[in-house]
Amino acid sequence: MNEGMKMRKPLQPGGRERGVMLIEALIAILIFSIGILAVVGMQSIAIKNVTDSKMRSEAALLTNELIAQMWADQGNIALYNYPGSGTVPARLGSISPPNGWVGRVIKLPGAATVLPKVTVPAPGTPAPTASGATIMIQIFWQMPEEASQGLPPHNHTVIASIFL
Repeated sequence: MNEGMKMRKPLQPGGRERGVMLIEALIAILIFSIGILAVVGMQSIAIKNVTDSKMRSEAALLTNELIAQMWADQGNIALYNYPGSGTVPARLGSISPPNGWVGRVIKLPGAATVLPKVTVPAPGTPAPTASGATIMIQIFWQMPEEASQGLPPHNHTVIASIFL
């Protein structure tokens, strides 16, 4: 045999390819973990969005409830005026103890710190008459984590005309 030509040994199973399967398994686990982390992140965002939606729905329900009450009491619409501070009109309920419409509003998270406003008449509209008025109702709420971050409260504003 020629000395320049050396015989090569045949590759044995697991020779140079030793550990490749372990690397493939680790890469698969990494990809799977990234996918799971993305799903968990989306779930937390979905929970936050559902909570926000629930608060908006409750605020809308409360404003519609007050509008219905005012429709039934059209002759006394001016008695519902409440700027968000001072004594709450008897027709809206009370803050302490919480009862009536205002009592239900301040059960929203953070709503006791920024009280609702009922403006009769709404800005830029004529004064209320015996036949009705245009009103503006504002409800505010703030989740505890938003308050700790210094974010402004959410609000739901409705302008409605209540006339015969």
